[in-house]
Amino acid sequence: MKKIVLTSLALGSLALGSATMAQELPKTSLKVVGGLSNLTAYQNTEQPFWAKKVPELSGGQITADIKGFNDMGLKGPEIMRLISQGVIPFGTATLAYFASDNSINEAIDLAGLAPDIEVAKKLTDAFTPAYEQFYAKSNVKVLGFSTYPAQVLFCNGTFNGLSDLKGKKVRTSSRTQAEFVQALGGNSVTIPFGEVVPALQNGVVDCAITGSMSGYSAKWYEVSSSLYEMPINWNQQIHAANLGSWNKLDPKVQEFLASNIKAMTEEIWVAAAKETQEGYDCNTGAEACTQPLKGKMTLVKPTDADRELLKKVMSETVVPKWAERSAADTVAAFNTSLSPILGFEAKK
Repeated sequence: MKKIVLTSLALGSLALGSATMAQELPKTSLKVVGGLSNLTAYQNTEQPFWAKKVPELSGGQITADIKGFNDMGLKGPEIMRLISQGVIPFGTATLAYFASDNSINEAIDLAGLAPDIEVAKKLTDAFTPAYEQFYAKSNVKVLGFSTYPAQVLFCNGTFNGLSDLKGKKVRTSSRTQAEFVQALGGNSVTIPFGEVVPALQNGVVDCAITGSMSGYSAKWYEVSSSLYEMPINWNQQIHAANLGSWNKLDPKVQEFLASNIKAMTEEIWVAAAKETQEGYDCNTGAEACTQPLKGKMTLVKPTDADRELLKKVMSETVVPKWAERSAADTVAAFNTSLSPILGFEAKK
């Protein structure tokens, strides 16, 4: 797993700049709807950022009340609509929640598109202007993007690489994951997360996709034998504000928030890379695992043949299927922003 590095110098510069600005900031109180409160991205970074760092860095001038959207009785797919309407002034949500609303929300996280976190970050950064332009039409100000740890394959039976998915029943959780599995000759099965353990145990499915540490926490290592060290996708999060609410803020507050939210999202990317590796280590019982319980799964590393097959499936099946359901300007943005990184274009 390649690492994303955010230098202490860069963080220090942001903090210093924030401290200087704090002397001139007007009193401001914010309401924030955060991501899933039971996940580490919220617990370790997002919640402390709004509840503690923002007041500290602003010298107490800016305060924020934050709650995870699940703690507010929200499901997730409605968040961008509520931000657009001004019901939620600041919010965080997973782009995949809105895939059925508009396929542009899938563009940076099609299954198989980013086989490591460095590529995922490059794709996200490159496509950010397209998202800014798209969401501005809905009265939404894009403030940044972060990610969850890698979504990976847990399998039983013979599994030495992507070609072994042929004929296997695989639990997937999104349209793009299903298309990916089907393109490799597998059969996509929809099963709630809480039912995956018995499904793996009883052979209802042969494989299942989830976060490497999510699978560890749910003890999937007890009911599956192979863990594939290639991310299928990432589930990037969008951090946004209602444009009207944003425009009402003092320009100094806007500058303060923009720079510090950027630092926060970078921290989440770094943590996601570490947590992905921790999942690999703990599910397979590696010495590097610091958790009290260790699995005994076999870590299967992608081969050159896997990488070639991945590129073929992406360029010939997954991306073309996405392009078919996408608007022409979305496909054009993909080709302008992402194709130079990927090495192939999307064609309708």
